[in-house]
Amino acid sequence: MKFPTVHGYIERRILINYQVEPDVASHLIPTPFRPKLYNGKAIGGICLIRLKSIKPKGMPDLIGIASENGAHRFAVEWDDNESTKQGVYIPRRDTSSSINALAGGTIFPGVHHRAKFTVNEADGNYKIGFVSADNTQVAIEAQETDQYSPLSIFGSLDNVSAFFKEGCTGYSPNGNGFDGLTLQTYNWQVSPLNVLNVQSSYFEDEKLFPKGSVIFDNALLMTNIEHEWHNADSKQFLQMR
Repeated sequence: MKFPTVHGYIERRILINYQVEPDVASHLIPTPFRPKLYNGKAIGGICLIRLKSIKPKGMPDLIGIASENGAHRFAVEWDDNESTKQGVYIPRRDTSSSINALAGGTIFPGVHHRAKFTVNEADGNYKIGFVSADNTQVAIEAQETDQYSPLSIFGSLDNVSAFFKEGCTGYSPNGNGFDGLTLQTYNWQVSPLNVLNVQSSYFEDEKLFPKGSVIFDNALLMTNIEHEWHNADSKQFLQMR
């Protein structure tokens, strides 16, 4: 499906990132995608993003909408015309906006689940979470910091920033195919977060992720980013691995 180019502002984007055993991730990611590995691990995560002034490019900011959104993601790669592409596969999207939920699969890619978000942000401290109608839950408590986690497999802020900047195209399931959008930021800048507590009903589900197969790695923050969403080529659903 073709989507219009959308323009707006990322007021706040938190990326919560996990190390996942590659064979476990492979069973959750459908072809034509496969896990993109870093230091031998697949990378899964959650994006908690607050958007404002979202509207078709060229329209005034005044008519744009604002929303809190969550996306469960896996870093992936795939073969396309004898070259390897990279991005993210997004099995699930949640939103505070009834408009986003209704427009999922038409103006916005993939199904959007309605969820109740709780947000408390002040002085570099963040307490953010959501609970959806089917009881999917995410919560994070974190603080801004100048120090990137020494326990992360990425080793440095520059490495993790480059990894996610390269994966700017996301695909979401929609019927028998995948809707794709590419994020184009007017500037790209991430900073580290010191995570005090993080919970995810998805990544803590041992039916999907056997014990020991997934561990928290790091969290990143982006703020006040002007951006556009551009249509990406749709892909057909083939089969689950």
